Amino acid sequence: MKTAVIVFPASNCDRDIAVALEQATGKKPAMVWHGDTDLPEADFYALPGGFSYGDYLRAGAMAAKSPIMRAVIDKAKAGAPVIGVCNGFQILCETGLLPGVLMRNAGLDFVCRDVELRVENNQSIFTRGFEKGSYVTFPVAHHDGNYVADEETLNRIEGDGRVAFRYVDNPNGSARDIAGLINDAGNVLGMMPHPERVISPLLGGIDGATFFKGLVEAVS
Repeated sequence: MKTAVIVFPASNCDRDIAVALEQATGKKPAMVWHGDTDLPEADFYALPGGFSYGDYLRAGAMAAKSPIMRAVIDKAKAGAPVIGVCNGFQILCETGLLPGVLMRNAGLDFVCRDVELRVENNQSIFTRGFEKGSYVTFPVAHHDGNYVADEETLNRIEGDGRVAFRYVDNPNGSARDIAGLINDAGNVLGMMPHPERVISPLLGGIDGATFFKGLVEAVS
C-alpha cells in the first residue's frame, strides 16, 4: 500500500503521521512538498498538523492555495482517501472539500491535552476499526479548533451521518461537539485530535494505532 504526506512550511506533525503510516503499512510514505504540482500515485493522502504559513491571514487559508492542493483536490474528487489532521482539517475546510470553518477556540486559549471522543459513525473507511458508540482518547494541540457552520449545514451533516467523532468534553466550543467530519462521498476526513500521536504504549496509548490499522485494512 502506498501513502503520501503533504508537507507545508511550518508543518510540525508531518513526521509523526509518516511514522504512523509506516507502522500501519510497512512502507515509508512519500513526503510531498507543498510547492510541487504533481502527486505520486498513492492509495491514501494525508495533510498533517502544524501551523502552515504561521497561520497568517487565517489558519489553513494560505496552505489551501499551495500548488500541490490543486492535485489533492482533484484526487479527492476522484475518490482517493484523504485525511487532514488539525491544520490539515483547517486546510480541507478552506479548500471547500469539507463544509464549515475552524475558528479561534471559544476560551481563546491554546488547548493541549488528551481528550475523549465518541465514535459516531463506524461505517466509513476511517472509522471501521472502532465500534459505533465506543470511546477513544486522542491528544489535541490547537488554538483554532472551534468548528463552525450554519444551522442548515450542521443539520445536513448530522442527517447524513457525517460526524465521525464527537468530543465528550468539548475543549474548544465546536458546534455540536464535532471533532471529526467526513465529506459527502465518504473519502475525506478532517479531524482536530491527533491519532498519529497515540500509536504506541510508549506514547501514552494505542487508539491511534487502531485508527490507522482500520483505515489501511479498509483501503487495501
